[in-house]
Amino acid sequence: MALTERTLLGPGPSNPYPEATAGLAAPLLGHLDPEFIATLERTCERLRTVWGTANPVTLPLSGTGSIGMEAAFANVVRPGDVAVIAVNGLFGVRMCEVAARYGAEVVRVDHTWGGPVDVERVLAAHPSPTIVAAVHAETSTGVRSDIAALGAALREHSPEALLLADCVTSLGGIDVAVDDWGVDIAYSGTQKCLGVAPGLAPFTFSERAWQRRVEIPPVWYLDLGLLGSYVRGGPGGRTYHHTAPVAMIASLDTALERVLDEGLDAVVDRHRAAGRRLQEGLQEMGLELFAAEGHRLPQLTSVRVPEGADSAKVREQLLTEYGIEIGAGVADYASSIWRIGLMGHNARLDRAELVLAALRRVLGR
Repeated sequence: MALTERTLLGPGPSNPYPEATAGLAAPLLGHLDPEFIATLERTCERLRTVWGTANPVTLPLSGTGSIGMEAAFANVVRPGDVAVIAVNGLFGVRMCEVAARYGAEVVRVDHTWGGPVDVERVLAAHPSPTIVAAVHAETSTGVRSDIAALGAALREHSPEALLLADCVTSLGGIDVAVDDWGVDIAYSGTQKCLGVAPGLAPFTFSERAWQRRVEIPPVWYLDLGLLGSYVRGGPGGRTYHHTAPVAMIASLDTALERVLDEGLDAVVDRHRAAGRRLQEGLQEMGLELFAAEGHRLPQLTSVRVPEGADSAKVREQLLTEYGIEIGAGVADYASSIWRIGLMGHNARLDRAELVLAALRRVLGR
């Protein structure tokens, strides 16, 4: 692959696969062109495979991961519905804000940032929630929570409740099995482990959630009743909803082809190996990892800024001298942790060694 000018190792966009870049460069088709419709249908089917689901309503929403978050709540939350939301980082906080705007009675279950979601605490928060939501891979802290355990426990505790999972940083990097885990609604982003430019939100919505959706949600653009007809067709055939971002969908389609050709297990193993090497190397340098041991994401490593180091200056030096971009922390941890992503094409041992060598030089270790 021809590398971009800078190697992005932060929590944001990863370098696209060459096939994904080719998808963006392909001649544009009209969004109603039969060839594009075939591409869209193929993309949706490939997304079902990557999500581990048979959900008919599985599609790339036109917008970044945040639009997936909003679509999730807009289509199932009615004023007064109880939304129990686990918060162990920034994106749990955002889910609370979005759910509240759609009228939910938000029951916020706070956890220590850097630790995983506690299933028992979440279930104990309310006896009969309408929806329970949690982040699978918390981008702000580099922590993985056990959504499979949450889904199994929720089926026993509150079988009528819907389960929502934020998988923005997990899809295509670690195991995701929506149907097996009992997840009703999930969303992701293209710019993380799928290795596509930001601009789409892979989204899946179970038949159970479909039966309980808000018939006319207070937002037209994200109305899955309209979008479902656009993607699946219906008694009257496929209906026009909006002008689809054809180049982005072509890019996602080719990236998904690349992932499936490599094999999901192989992709997960590659992310795991690269993340393990990076985390071992950081500890060998004497740096302290931020996320709780046993719950660390391989694709996004959070590490404490060492004493005496200026976070912004180190990141600037890495970028200007080595063409490597790593992310700062957020909120209270904005200047005290770094977030280093090895996602998509960057989930490789040579990328791990590259960032380790550059950090040793900049930090004098």
